Amino acid sequence: MDELDSAIVRELQRDARQSNRDIARKVGVAPSTSLERIRLLRERGVIRGYHADIAPSALNRGVQALVSVQVRPLSRTVIDNFKTFAGGLPEVLSVFVMAGSDDFVIHVSAQDNEHLHAFLVDQLSQRKEIVGWRTSIIFQHLAKHDPAPLPGT
Repeated sequence: MDELDSAIVRELQRDARQSNRDIARKVGVAPSTSLERIRLLRERGVIRGYHADIAPSALNRGVQALVSVQVRPLSRTVIDNFKTFAGGLPEVLSVFVMAGSDDFVIHVSAQDNEHLHAFLVDQLSQRKEIVGWRTSIIFQHLAKHDPAPLPGT
């Protein structure tokens, strides 16, 4: 990405709902240039989508947790199947495939602790490939939605 692409991405991170004309004005180019750059950024996979940030409580998701999961045997098939299974559960917000002592970290949310417990017992304990898990309740979550590019090497 060049400087213009970076400036456009920063503007979209700040407010993806602003008009192309506003973005072009803020980065100092013609609207047609801005529109073409945004199209190319989408084609290259730099821009993957536009999302609304909804409060979890508005979706009846009062409790969040990170669940560290260990699976066996460790194979591509087991990893891919578990990743697909976990990603399809309505309580799951994110699935991370990890290196180290845990094979996965799953970010989950539920209505309350009782529903979280039911999720762990009814969903995870039924999976034969899971040999263990550890749950950490999230008290507060700060998400950074506009990370700046890091300097190159």
